[in-house]
Formats: sequence, C-alpha cells, structure tokens
Amino acid sequence: MRKVSFAEFGGPDVLHLVDAEEPHAGRGRIRITVRAAGVNPVDWRIREGQILGAHPTVLPSGVGLDAAGVVDEVGEDVEGVAIGDRVFGEGASTYAEFAVLSAWARMPEGLTFEEAAGYPSVVETALRVIREVGVRPGQTLLVSGASGGVGSAVLQIARHRGIAVIGTAGAANQDYLRSLGATATTYGEGWTERVRQLGRVDAALDLAGSGVIRELVELTGDPRKVLSIADLGAPEFGVRFSGVAGSVPDALAEAAGLIARGELHIPVEKSYPLAEAAAAHIDSHAGHTRGRRVLVI
Repeated sequence: MRKVSFAEFGGPDVLHLVDAEEPHAGRGRIRITVRAAGVNPVDWRIREGQILGAHPTVLPSGVGLDAAGVVDEVGEDVEGVAIGDRVFGEGASTYAEFAVLSAWARMPEGLTFEEAAGYPSVVETALRVIREVGVRPGQTLLVSGASGGVGSAVLQIARHRGIAVIGTAGAANQDYLRSLGATATTYGEGWTERVRQLGRVDAALDLAGSGVIRELVELTGDPRKVLSIADLGAPEFGVRFSGVAGSVPDALAEAAGLIARGELHIPVEKSYPLAEAAAAHIDSHAGHTRGRRVLVI
C-alpha cells in the first residue's frame, strides 16, 4: 500500500509517499480502507519534532490521526461494527490507503468521506477545551484563532450550550464567524481594545499559538481562565496547555449526534491528493483556514 512517511524531523520536504506493508487490526481495533484523512496542526507539529507527550514518535513514522473510510478488518473483542460499515475515527498513520483505528463511530447519513475525515480530533479537542476552561452557560468565551477546525466546532458547541462567544480571525473570515453564532473581531494591532469594547470576557482559548497568552490573561483577569492547545510556552504565564485527549469514543458519539441533528457543520476548505501531503501541511501551517483541510485517497 501507499502511505506518507518521514524518516527525520523537519519541514514539509521530509514527507514522502512510500510503499509500505499493510497494517492489520489487532485486539480492540478495526482497519479501514481510507477514503479521506484529516489534516491537523498536530500532524505538522509532530513532523517538526515538537515535544508532544501525548504523541511520542519513533522514526521512520507515518503521519495522521484522523480518517474516514470503509471497515475491511475487525479485530478481536470488537462489537457493534462490521466489514463494509462507513466509519470515521482516530488512529495512527492515517495518511495511507489502509489505517487501523482505535476509536470510531458510524458516519451520519448524508456526510461525505471528505467531510467526515475532518471531525474526529477537532471535535474531541473542542469538547475537551470547553470543559477544561470551565466556561458555563450565560458566560462569554473568547476564542483566539476561531476560524479553523477546532474554532469552528467550539463556536457551534458553545452556542448550543448557551455560552456567548467572541471570536478573533482575519478580516476575510469575519462573516464566517458570525455565521457560526460568534461576535467577530479581527486580530492585529489594537485587538485587545476591540475585544474590551465588546464586553466582559469570562474565559479564553488560544487555538492558534500566535503569541497572545499574556493578552488573554489580561482580558480574563486570571490565568486559570485561559487555556491553550497551540502555545507550548503557555505554562510560563500560569496558563494550562491541553494536549492529551479525553475519551475519543465518547467525543465521536457526541459528534455524530450533533452532526445528525444539524447542530454542527465544519466545511472542508480544501482537499488534496495523498501525494500532496506536504502542500497540505504548508497551507495548514500558514493558518487563515476556514474549517478543515483533508487528504483524499
């Protein structure tokens, strides 16, 4: 089979499409024929060699955590899923023609493989950070870097929980944030004052790692009310860095329900063929994403 792999840490040029042995479903796992794989910032952070305790890397390594496809192997002790089922979920080395998943859910009706591949890590992260930052219904949550996949999920989930959201993004994404129920403002010079003019901020999330931790602490008045998934230096300011997933099966089940009820929709901004994984990483790293980026196999 073909898969994307890297033998050394570095830039996008270390990614290569190689021939590899097919993986197989072990106990408690399933294997899918991958139809699409989600592209997440954690993918290029791992490729760069950033120290992420939740994702230790042994070289050479495959790439990718999220995928959607058709089940073609079911491991021992797995129930409730059968060969031929259409599923989306999380595993390892998902930039490949076949991948083993450790957590999965059936794809909601009407969802394409491309759309489904963009949800697993994104929704788990969104649910986790809303819970960990401690924001409650009736309060206001500030989301820095709100137009990407996690931000898109956070805005919609928060809205349905009765949490008001202020989102920062580039000028081109202001209408997009408003369409998701957020009060939108731009980042850049003077952004903190623009946020203050919008009202009280009870909690804040840093989703982009753009060096705004100090300002988020000032806006909330308490580092315990700020959480980052993108700035490894956040603890220097007393801010928690969240990088370890909670229950992925529970998150996938909740995501499937939200999608089926029409309460969650994350658009696919761009799809790439498997051979263009490096280009997908370059675009993901550049930011300014509206929704998700995926590889189509």
